[in-house]
Amino acid sequence: MRVLLILATRELRDGLRNRWIAAAIALLATLALSLAFLGSAPVGVVKAGMLDITVASLSSLTVYLLPLIALMLAFDAFVGEAERGTLLLLLAYPVARWQVVLGKFLGHTAILALAILIGYGVVLLGVFLAGENAPGDWSAFAAMMANSLLLGAIFLGLGYLPSVLVRERATAAGMVIGLWLFFVVLYDLALLGLLIADEGQAIGQGLVSALMLVNPTDAYRIFNLSGSDSVSLVSGMAGVASDVGFGPELPLLVMLAWVALPLSAAVLVFRGKEI
Repeated sequence: MRVLLILATRELRDGLRNRWIAAAIALLATLALSLAFLGSAPVGVVKAGMLDITVASLSSLTVYLLPLIALMLAFDAFVGEAERGTLLLLLAYPVARWQVVLGKFLGHTAILALAILIGYGVVLLGVFLAGENAPGDWSAFAAMMANSLLLGAIFLGLGYLPSVLVRERATAAGMVIGLWLFFVVLYDLALLGLLIADEGQAIGQGLVSALMLVNPTDAYRIFNLSGSDSVSLVSGMAGVASDVGFGPELPLLVMLAWVALPLSAAVLVFRGKEI
């Protein structure tokens, strides 16, 4: 455990010195605060709590931006250190390769947690100062923050795979961009195209929901936008889960599996890799 903490602290320190990561955290806070107040403009019309609308707005922002931050952290975690020669030096110490992977994962997860606390903490403060005791579901906001960290952890594991498979940072960067495009943009576009082509003939609501659950970003949306009754009314996503009879527990289990599988694969590949 001590070795993991040392490695995690090292990654946390190195990550916080990265100007790109600092800029991404600042961007997350700025966009989150903007969405919180721009998205809450219709509160007086729809009688929805400001915090509920904020959860719906920030869930969409998180799907696009947080995976990108996680992949920025992960893509050169191994190949970058191998190019600089520091990975070989690290492995010369009495440390197991699985400890290196998990230590980096803990450190990078801590950076993401800090980004979420800063970005969404600013939003919480702004919403609270907006007046009227910030009506809405506070538990839904807390669940969104925790689940956002889980989404980031998924893309850390996905980003580690190219980093341990290839030998050039540029190749790893191209691969993680492809991963981001596939999971965040292209998957839903392909699903939408499939539904349009089918014209409601063969694909039912159950199959659509199952296909959405396969994608971790859609599982994240379903969990956050249908886990609370008040947020569901704002987002219009409640039917996705309720029509097929599953609650927020299933999307959460799917996301946990997405954390474990890529991370385990990265450990296995790294253990057999020649440096």
